[in-house]
Amino acid sequence: VWLKPKMLESYLRRQGLAGTPYTPLVGDLKKNFSMRAEARSKPINLTDDITPRIVPYPLQMLKTHGRTFFTWFGPMPTITIMDPEQIKEVFNKVYDFQKAHTFPLGRLIAAGLVSYDGDKWTKHRRIINPAFHLEKIKNMVPAFHQSCSEIVGEWDKLVTDKQSSCEVDIWPWLVSMTADVISRTAFGSSYKEGQRIFELQAELAQLIIQAFRKAFIPGYSYLPTKSNRRMKAAAREIQVILRGIVNKRLRAREAGEAPSD
Repeated sequence: VWLKPKMLESYLRRQGLAGTPYTPLVGDLKKNFSMRAEARSKPINLTDDITPRIVPYPLQMLKTHGRTFFTWFGPMPTITIMDPEQIKEVFNKVYDFQKAHTFPLGRLIAAGLVSYDGDKWTKHRRIINPAFHLEKIKNMVPAFHQSCSEIVGEWDKLVTDKQSSCEVDIWPWLVSMTADVISRTAFGSSYKEGQRIFELQAELAQLIIQAFRKAFIPGYSYLPTKSNRRMKAAAREIQVILRGIVNKRLRAREAGEAPSD
């Protein structure tokens, strides 16, 4: 918690990188959260630049230190780079640039390509790639259209009920539509089961954000607190539902009731 971070900080500075001095255990987490909370506590106009509200701390670092700098995720230094060629190099050398597994609870919601490395990443990238071929995306258009039409229909009802124009907060609707589209395209007939997964993931995301603020306490994520227990229970339920959907699909395929692709 002290010697290794200070040694890494020394290496980074010797390479010409600028950044914040290391604060034991917490790094820049507290500063980051407090600046974000302060920024989001103030109203914002439609024409305002949203960057200071969404990422106030990185923006301050950018103005202070330029386009390449380091900050601290707890005791781990994080380098921000904005040079496209360097970014390309990082993404292309998946064996050299390993992902930082800093927050165990994050794996409950973001396992997969986001968190895999090396051969495992290559294997899963190969598995998922065909799903994004143009012809397959085209086949999903009717589902996209249906979800969009239903949302617009709901908005029409709101205006009709009020018998005049009205203001609508579209964010919850867009979140719902995204889940609806993915449920229809990915889960097919298991539409309601898909919706349940998204409800659980939304709950998980909120609990993880709350736990994230305490991540600088070593081992906190392993304590049997109420929120930690709930997170693990929700993650288990998601796994059970997903395995059920997969097994149902396999049985239907074997019976010739579902396509084999």
